[in-house]
Amino acid sequence: MTTEQGVGKLRSIVLDCPDPRALADFYGQLLGAQVVSDEEDWVVLADASGRRIAFQTSPDYEPPKFPDTTGSQQIHFDVLVDDIEVAQPRALALGASLVQAETDGAFRVYRDPVGHTFCLVWLPES
Repeated sequence: MTTEQGVGKLRSIVLDCPDPRALADFYGQLLGAQVVSDEEDWVVLADASGRRIAFQTSPDYEPPKFPDTTGSQQIHFDVLVDDIEVAQPRALALGASLVQAETDGAFRVYRDPVGHTFCLVWLPES
């Protein structure tokens, strides 16, 4: 397999939201990431491996709808957990809401405090 050099490297994933600091706090606690930049309309988190998520103010923000047969989520995070029965109550206490618990796989669907969907996923036992 040959790999081609890309045009660039991914710097950050950016989420629009009404309050960047509040949403960064939620994801910081959910993912164990730290704030590395904090401006009025732009907050950046980074985890220990350097992966970055940024949050920017969007005054006219409207959350995605899920499930939505006429549209899509556009983007969502899959967050790997060791034990869903431990992780779910912690995520809910941070402000997440459960959207779909019954799935055909090893995941559950949630909304963050402003409506972006994300999944808690776990690896099936071997």
